[in-house]
Amino acid sequence: MKKVEAIIRPFKLEDVKLALVNAGIVGMTVSEVRGFGKQKGQVERYRGSEFTVEFLQKLKVEVVVDDEKVDAVLKSIAEAAKTGEIGDGKIFVSSVESVLRIRTGDIDGEAL
Repeated sequence: MKKVEAIIRPFKLEDVKLALVNAGIVGMTVSEVRGFGKQKGQVERYRGSEFTVEFLQKLKVEVVVDDEKVDAVLKSIAEAAKTGEIGDGKIFVSSVESVLRIRTGDIDGEAL
């Protein structure tokens, strides 16, 4: 099993959700996060003064999938989240040793 974490622009959430549902993914976790990368924040104006917002608002979408679904999930997220501009985000993949569904006690593949 793999955990796929995608950092995306907030306005792309609906597109990413639809792409994941179309790829057969039925559950995901979404968190509001802040950060910066090559974008290095942005300059904004407030009452005539300029200031730099260093940490930009992003969303983190997390899904855990069987190994054979990872490529489809990566492709779906990347296509749905892409604008072609700097700051589109990143996708991270890591191994998951085990999963337990609390309600039923299902383990690993059955818990997904």
